[in-house]
Amino acid sequence: MELTFTGEIWFWRGPAPWHFVTVPPDECTALETIAPLVTYGWGMVPVTVRIGGSEWASALWPKDGGYIVPIKAWVREAEGLDVGDAATVRLAVAAP
Repeated sequence: MELTFTGEIWFWRGPAPWHFVTVPPDECTALETIAPLVTYGWGMVPVTVRIGGSEWASALWPKDGGYIVPIKAWVREAEGLDVGDAATVRLAVAAP
């Protein structure tokens, strides 16, 4: 399964701070069909993520009934992105 969407980068200041993009509701609904087949511990869904020319292996994190995409520091730097910027995210869910 492959999905593409645009979302705003936001920052979580928790004990282990991270930057994220929230997966929109329609895409979360699509993920519900495949998530049980590929998920591992805590509902994580393995994916390959692409933003601009940057691609990396990651996992969607479950949050508030949906999913969020963690955005690594090297990706934000390479793509010139910061909090509040819109990012076009392409996800490829890893095959079970």
